[in-house]
Amino acid sequence: MKPTIRTRFALACGGIFLLVGSVLLGGIYFLVRNSLEPRDGLGQPEYIMVPNGYYQRRTPEYEVAVKRVEQTRRIYQRDTLSTLLNVGGFVLVVTGAGAVWFGWWAGRWALRPVQKVTETARRVAQSHDLTERIAYTGPREGVAELADIFDTMLARLARAFDGQRRFVANASHELRTPLTINRTLVDVAVRRPDATEDVRRLGESLLLVNTRHERLIDGLLALAEGEQTVIDRRPFDLTDVVEHVLDQAGAEAEEREVTLHRLLDTTPTAGDPVLLERLVQNLVENAIRHNQAGGEVWVTTRQRAGVAELVVANTGLQVPPYEIETIFEPFRRLHGDRLRSERGSGLGLSIVRAIANAHDGTVTARPREEGGLTITVELLDAPPT
Repeated sequence: MKPTIRTRFALACGGIFLLVGSVLLGGIYFLVRNSLEPRDGLGQPEYIMVPNGYYQRRTPEYEVAVKRVEQTRRIYQRDTLSTLLNVGGFVLVVTGAGAVWFGWWAGRWALRPVQKVTETARRVAQSHDLTERIAYTGPREGVAELADIFDTMLARLARAFDGQRRFVANASHELRTPLTINRTLVDVAVRRPDATEDVRRLGESLLLVNTRHERLIDGLLALAEGEQTVIDRRPFDLTDVVEHVLDQAGAEAEEREVTLHRLLDTTPTAGDPVLLERLVQNLVENAIRHNQAGGEVWVTTRQRAGVAELVVANTGLQVPPYEIETIFEPFRRLHGDRLRSERGSGLGLSIVRAIANAHDGTVTARPREEGGLTITVELLDAPPT
């Protein structure tokens, strides 16, 4: 684990202080050592004055006195230098620890503007409120430039998301309106009393094509919305959404002779209920349509380790493990049934992954040994109220 910037700053302060203090202690050591060395002419003078006269230089008494003085000087020098090193080293270690503490405190003070930027970014990420700004008013230095860049980025993101939301809303209206008109006109033409059999067959074919286009447009818009929408997180029970989707899917499951099994526990989460309803709907419809007559679908919701979990498993054809990741790509289907419009537009699982990612969740799939898939969606648990 790499140390934080504050820790590195504190260690750098302590290291610099120890380095400078060691150099200073070494300099004092050599100065004191040199000052304790005998000066020229002082160690062995020609004569030494005493009360009764002079000691001459080469007498035995003089030599004994010189050796004694030299021994005393060396002992004094050794003790002085040892005391200097011990006391200086202790003071250096203590003050070095103080320098580390001061660096830790100073790092907190120096990084306070950066922490403000971080806290603002965290609030924006959690609340998805792109209108908030750092508005740093300190000295015009690196931190101020970083804050200004972050504010500019937030402003551009806010404009981009607003433009994308407007585009999705306008595209939803502009694309659905002509298809709705076409469906109405074809339906009226087919139901006319004087309509021939050829007209009816042609009208039914056009209605099928129109339905496929509507489904494709709905899928593309849902995919764009899931990838670009800023989620307004609201707490709710995921089980309520799953029960509603299963009630609606009951008729289609009965028509295709597929049995639905519900294993639902209270599963609090937070997010956009409409988008998560679309996620559950796509998973359930995918499990029903990519199944077999007499097949089964198991839908499970549960809460574990702070995670809201949704599991949808179904019977069906064998799925090769190497094709698992491709099923989440747009317009990709298994077993080469790209043109089978009754099974959807090929966007179902792409939309599921986009919506899960928008909620900071994950989607994983694995093949069942008996055939079919098990798809697991993990979402964030609802925050405590």
